[in-house]
Amino acid sequence: MYTQSLDIPDPSSATAPSGLRPVPEPVSAETAALQARFDAAIDADRKIEPRDWMPEAYRRTLVRQISQHAHSEIVGMLPEGNWISRAPSLKRKAILLAKVQDEGGHGLYLYSAAETLGTSRDQMLDALHAGKAKYSSIFNYPTLTWADVGVIGWLVDGAAIMNQVPICRCSYGPYARAMIRICKEESFHQRQGFESLMAQMQGTAAQREMVQDAVNRWWWPVLAMFGPPDADSPNSAQGMRWGIKRISNDELRQKFVDATVPQAKILGVTLPDPELKWNEATQRHDYGAIDWDEFWATVNGNGPCNKERLATRVKAHEDGQWVRDAALAHAAKQRTRTLKEAA
Repeated sequence: MYTQSLDIPDPSSATAPSGLRPVPEPVSAETAALQARFDAAIDADRKIEPRDWMPEAYRRTLVRQISQHAHSEIVGMLPEGNWISRAPSLKRKAILLAKVQDEGGHGLYLYSAAETLGTSRDQMLDALHAGKAKYSSIFNYPTLTWADVGVIGWLVDGAAIMNQVPICRCSYGPYARAMIRICKEESFHQRQGFESLMAQMQGTAAQREMVQDAVNRWWWPVLAMFGPPDADSPNSAQGMRWGIKRISNDELRQKFVDATVPQAKILGVTLPDPELKWNEATQRHDYGAIDWDEFWATVNGNGPCNKERLATRVKAHEDGQWVRDAALAHAAKQRTRTLKEAA
């Protein structure tokens, strides 16, 4: 569903003691030549492929970002999946089932892309289940009413599209290619969410109040999910230099606000920001201050649903162990049969 520029420090990176600078290791002529070739490919906007040489920091950054993105897709199934059994009609149930299934597929595409960098799916899932890996902060908020499902489609998936379309031009080939299909499906999810909300806004007064309440609760967390301000985003500059990231957090956030304001007017909802107004000089919308303390508290595990989301994900993984065991046993049986037939 969504990747987020959290800019969390890489725990595997070495940190020098206070007051000391790490001594750089000498670089061989061969490594220098490989680095120069890599830099030339980046400068020429060519794709880096799995068998190409790449700096370890580039590989590590991609593993962190792609796995975080994959975790977000998988954990992102939970807030909406909670409403499958309570959808108001068979049509809405079928739509939501299809959407949640799409999100699971996105996670699988992305885990596969990360595996091309030398990490394993088990390693990525172990990091998630141990609480070491991050996922988008937005999925740690509760879905209190049916309107929340529509707002997630409209706002959360809308923000995802804003962030993910530039990743289709990511310098790492497998990630960029995976994003093409994901973005097509996310665009459909955004339209589906908007249509659901439009139907509710044309309903009863209670339905309209329910939609407005959901918008009020989700607006600020959605703005925060683009990541911290550029000035407080230490990894962004290098990510943009490598072509992993194409547009800065603040620019993406601004584009999202400008695109969403007219949509809110069509829906007939009010965005909960008294400072939101059109700026004639900049030809953009000004908006109020985001509560970054809440954002970081949620990122660091202290949001409304962090513990619930992680516990649910771990339980689902453990409950599905028999399926994985059966699949491995079947594969082993097939290999044995093939070997016997060959003999």
